[in-house]
Amino acid sequence: MHVSEPAVIAGVSMGGYVAQQVAARHPDRVHSLILCDTKFAADTSEARAGRADLAARVGRVGQRILAEAMIPNLLAKAPTVESPSKRNAVEQLLHEMITRQPVATIQAALAALGQRPDMTAAMQQCDRPVLLICGAEDTITPPAVMQAMEELLPQGRLLVVPEAGHLVPLEAPEIFCEAVLAFLGLPVAVEG
Repeated sequence: MHVSEPAVIAGVSMGGYVAQQVAARHPDRVHSLILCDTKFAADTSEARAGRADLAARVGRVGQRILAEAMIPNLLAKAPTVESPSKRNAVEQLLHEMITRQPVATIQAALAALGQRPDMTAAMQQCDRPVLLICGAEDTITPPAVMQAMEELLPQGRLLVVPEAGHLVPLEAPEIFCEAVLAFLGLPVAVEG
């Protein structure tokens, strides 16, 4: 990493795993962390097997099988996305993001997720401010998981966003942005 001064490192879901690795490997280069809808724990053997099965199905059927399997679990059942047309737009965006990825990329990502280490002990040593953000309806990383993370972090602070699932930045972008700006000590624009 070629960073001249400590940086704010942020990650959502898989990106949260990357952010944790950066913090553990280069703590002197991290000013603070923003971790959204992610966890410290490694996959269980059951979860790894599920990822391997899904990767095999993607290889046989294509990317759409991943979109069909994932999208219903990513979004809240009663989302903050105000209208059906906005929810449909978010679902369409996710579908396009997933199906545009090469099969090999999806399979490699699923394998990497299954092989990631448990970061609990490393993150307990993190002495930087950490903002945790979680959707109240996140079934992939439920609020209880992120509450336990907050308790382990010396400078952890948790925001649970009502009516949001696993993708708070897409489901509740205003709340997400306001929380990040406040955490960074930047002015929050108020529409008038």
